[in-house]
Amino acid sequence: MNSQKPSIPVNWETQLSSLGSNLIRPECVLATRSGALYTADWRGGVAQVLPDGTETLFTGTMPDGLTARPNGIALMADGSFLMAQLGESDGGVYRLTREGQITPWLREVDGMDLPPTNYVVQDAAGRTWITVSTRLTPRAAAYRSDVANGFVVCVSANGHARIVADGLGYTNEVAVHPSGRWLYVNETFGRRLSRFPLLADGSLGTCETVTEFGAGTFPDGLAFDEEGSAWIVSIVSNRLIRVAQDGSQQIYLEDNEHGHLAWVEQAFQSQSMGRPHLDAIQSQRLRNISSIAFAGPERRTGVLGCLLGNRLETLSMPVAGVAPFHWNFA
Repeated sequence: MNSQKPSIPVNWETQLSSLGSNLIRPECVLATRSGALYTADWRGGVAQVLPDGTETLFTGTMPDGLTARPNGIALMADGSFLMAQLGESDGGVYRLTREGQITPWLREVDGMDLPPTNYVVQDAAGRTWITVSTRLTPRAAAYRSDVANGFVVCVSANGHARIVADGLGYTNEVAVHPSGRWLYVNETFGRRLSRFPLLADGSLGTCETVTEFGAGTFPDGLAFDEEGSAWIVSIVSNRLIRVAQDGSQQIYLEDNEHGHLAWVEQAFQSQSMGRPHLDAIQSQRLRNISSIAFAGPERRTGVLGCLLGNRLETLSMPVAGVAPFHWNFA
C-alpha cells in the first residue's frame, strides 16, 4: 500500500469558492474552454453553470415512463449529452439534446441489459467508456471489500459495444491516460486506482494496481494533470489526493469529522456499510465530493462535484490539468 503524505492545510474562507446554488446532486462535472461547466442534475438532466453563476437546466422526458437519474455525463461534439442512468433498478446510457429530447443510446451489452450505470466518457479515438459499479441490487450491497462484480464497457467508433474488463471492486470513473497507453479505473470499495494497458482495438491488457488507499479513502472522481499525475476525489472523507506516476500519494485537501469517519471505517471493515454512511456526511463545507474537472483559461482551477450539495466548489490548483476530449465543445 502506498502511504498518504500529510495533507496541506486549507483555509476554507480564502481557498474555496462556490458556483451555482440550485443544483440537485451535481455528481459529475465537466469543464470547457468557453468557461461553461456542465453537471449531472437529478431534476432529470444536465445543468449548465456559467462563470457568473447563471444556471440553465437541460432536461426532457425519459422513454418507458422512467425517471432520469443521470450520474456520469459526457458532452458530445454537437452539444448534446450522454447520461449514465443510475436508476433504482434500470441503467443504460441515454442521449439528451438541448431541445429536450431523450433517447436510448446503449441499453444492453453482450446480451445483457445494463444494470444501474455509473459513468460515461468519450476519448479522442472515438471510443466511449462506460462503467457499471456492481450487478447487485440494491447497489449498497456492494459497499464491501469482498464484492467485485463491477465492469467496464467499451463502445467503438463504429458503435460495437463489449465488456472489456470485469470483476472490479465497485467501478467508478475511468480515464484514458494522456499518453494514450493506459485506461485508469477507480475501484471505490476495492480502494484502488487500477490501470489496464490500452490496445489499439479498444481491448485491455492485464490489470495492474497503481496505488491502494487507506482508511477513510473511497476513490470516485479522476482527472490528470499535465505532469502525468492523477487527481483522485474521495467520497465520505472529502479528500482530494494527487497520485504521482510512481503511485505515491499526497492529500491536497480534505474536510471531514474524525468521529464520523471512524464510524464509517468501522462499518466498512465489518462489511456492514450502507447508505446512511454515505448520506450522513459530517463536514465543514464539502458535501461528499465525487468529481473533479480542471477549468479556467489555463486549467488551473479545480471544480468539484458534490453528491449531497446544491453547488459546485472551486479552488486553485498547483498544476494545470490536461485538456479533456470535450474541452473545445460548446
